[in-house]
Amino acid sequence: MSKLDALREMTPVVADTGDIASIEAHRPLDATTNPSLLLKAAKLPAYQPLVDEAVAYGQRRSDERSEQSRLMMDKLAVSVGVRILDLVPGRVSTEVDARLSFDTQATIARAMQIMGLYDAAGIGKERILIKIAATWEGIRAAEVLEREGFHCNLTLMFGFAQAVACAEAGVTLISPFVGRILDWYKHKEGVDGYAPEDDPGVRSVRRIYDYYKRHGYETTVMGASFRNTDQILALAGCDLLTIAPPLMDALDQAEGEVPRRLDPAHALSDGEARVSFDEPSFRWALNEDAMATEKLSEGIRNFAADTVELERFAFETCTQCR
Repeated sequence: MSKLDALREMTPVVADTGDIASIEAHRPLDATTNPSLLLKAAKLPAYQPLVDEAVAYGQRRSDERSEQSRLMMDKLAVSVGVRILDLVPGRVSTEVDARLSFDTQATIARAMQIMGLYDAAGIGKERILIKIAATWEGIRAAEVLEREGFHCNLTLMFGFAQAVACAEAGVTLISPFVGRILDWYKHKEGVDGYAPEDDPGVRSVRRIYDYYKRHGYETTVMGASFRNTDQILALAGCDLLTIAPPLMDALDQAEGEVPRRLDPAHALSDGEARVSFDEPSFRWALNEDAMATEKLSEGIRNFAADTVELERFAFETCTQCR
């Protein structure tokens, strides 16, 4: 048995890509996308018709370029999502513009517009996760959306306070970024790497998973942003793992047993006391976690930059634009 198949026996695997061909090859349960993955996918020739359709959609509905860009981005993200949902049995995550990460009401409005496009395409809300950055404002937006019956994936998750606040808000799913946590600590401590059991990203996810299980939260933990297969295998048993196609290939080509590393029974036996955060205490806890503060800000900036680049690319390459 391949290690990928062995992993799947205890943990559902999600594809961390917007590339239709990769999803066809691996047939994951779910798929996640973000602006960076959409930009990469949009540059593939097979996606040009979707880019053209999205730009035309924006231009038909507005003469103002910024509004055209907004409409185009949502249409493209949903069109890719619809294609993905033809291939996976579960859900797809579609991200709200990172530039709205500190605006609760604008995030809610944009999420509703995305859901409207899915509804028009005949896709039910049970198959969509609205992806939102785990800022205080993003968490509050997700809390409202969840009450309205829309499921959310809180992303750019680096700190424990973020995870606790998401669980208390009733968020469906969180995506702790294992690899980016590792990157920060490698740079900070001047080391080449860590043993899997000592990997800071792995330890962060284990802490969150154990805390959720110990205190009965229903929020799902989906480890994300992996740098190597050792990180993935060290989290075997996690609720979900979203894995990039090259790492899925590596696991599929390796044979061997995969022992379970995360287990609800272990979490119930011992662990941290329950804590809670209001806005001031959340902001202070995040401020005190230099890694989480820096990586959250960096992640928002990078996703925003890739959104701007995707907007530029789409309008420049559109073959049917006026």
